[in-house]
Amino acid sequence: MLPGERNSKFDLILMKDSELVVFSGTSNPGLAKSIADCLKTGLGRIEIKRFADGEKYVRFLENIRGKDVFLIQGTSNPVNENLMELLVMIDAARRSSAARITAVMPYFGYARQDRKAASREPITAKLVASIISKAGADRVITLDLHSGQIQGFFDIPLDNLTASMMLMDYIKHKNLDNLLVVAPDAGAAKNSTKIAEKLGTELAIVNKKRAKHNEAEAAHIIGEVEGRNCVLFDDMIDTAGTICGVAEAIKKAGAKEIMVCASHGLFSGQALERISKAPISEVIVTDSIPQEAHQKALGKIKVVSIADLVCEAIKRTHQNESISCLFE
Repeated sequence: MLPGERNSKFDLILMKDSELVVFSGTSNPGLAKSIADCLKTGLGRIEIKRFADGEKYVRFLENIRGKDVFLIQGTSNPVNENLMELLVMIDAARRSSAARITAVMPYFGYARQDRKAASREPITAKLVASIISKAGADRVITLDLHSGQIQGFFDIPLDNLTASMMLMDYIKHKNLDNLLVVAPDAGAAKNSTKIAEKLGTELAIVNKKRAKHNEAEAAHIIGEVEGRNCVLFDDMIDTAGTICGVAEAIKKAGAKEIMVCASHGLFSGQALERISKAPISEVIVTDSIPQEAHQKALGKIKVVSIADLVCEAIKRTHQNESISCLFE
C-alpha cells in the first residue's frame, strides 16, 4: 500500500459503524437541506467564507474524525468558484481525518469538454476528475453526466444517477394522447430511444448543425411529428439555442403541444427570453441547480426534485449496499 493510501477493505468493514454526516457547500443549499431532511440527519456545521481578495476558506465546526462524510456541492455557475469551494471542502475533510469522503455533485461542470474536437484543445472534464481525486475524495455521486465516458476519467468510484424516471413520471401524469419523444440531436438519440420505449411511444430525431459553441441550427427531422404532442429530452439546457431551434422546426412541421425535459437547467445568457418566445408550453427540469429565480422570471419552468433519489444513493453508499436499482 502506497504512503497515504487507504486500506479500502478495512474501510468497508468499519463504514457501516461510522457515523454518516452531510455538509452543504454554497452552490445549492436548498437541495442539500432537502437531502438532509430525507436522511433525517440534519446538515453538519461548517464555515465557508471568502477572504478580502476572494480566496475561499472552509472549516468544519464539528468533529468528523472517523466519520463517513458527504459533501454536497455542484459546480454550476459560477463554475470555477463552486469547483474551488468543493476542492477546499474535500481537503479540509481529508485533513480532519474523515473515514471516507464522498463528493455529491448534483451538476458536474466542464462535462461538455470531454474530448478533443479540434487541435490544441484540452479535455477539461478529465482535468476536473483528476483534481477532485487528488484533493482527497474517495468517491463521487453525480447526476446525468453529459457523456458516459466521463465516468472513466475518474480513478475513484463514481455513481452517475439519472433523473429520467422522475421526468418520465411527470410526463405520464400529463396523460397526453398521441405522444411522441423527440431527440433534439443525434447525441441524445440513444437515451431518447430508451425513454420512448418506456413511455410506449415512437421516436423522432432532429439532426442539427453546430456552427460554434452554444449555437445550433436545426437541420432536418427524422420521423413524423405532424399532429403529435411532442416532448424533448436532453441532459441540460444552457443558452436554450438548441431546444428553441428544435421546437421551432417541429412546430413548423405540424407538432401540437411541445414540452422539454432536462436534468440540468442552467438557463445562461438569453435562455429565458428565447424560451418565452419559443412554441414551448413547459420546460421541466430538476433542482440539481437552484431554480427559484428562473421560475420567478418564467412561468413555463417546472421543477421536480432529486432529493429523494440522492438521499437513497447516500444511504446505500453509507451501508455499502448496491445502488443499481436506482438506475432502473
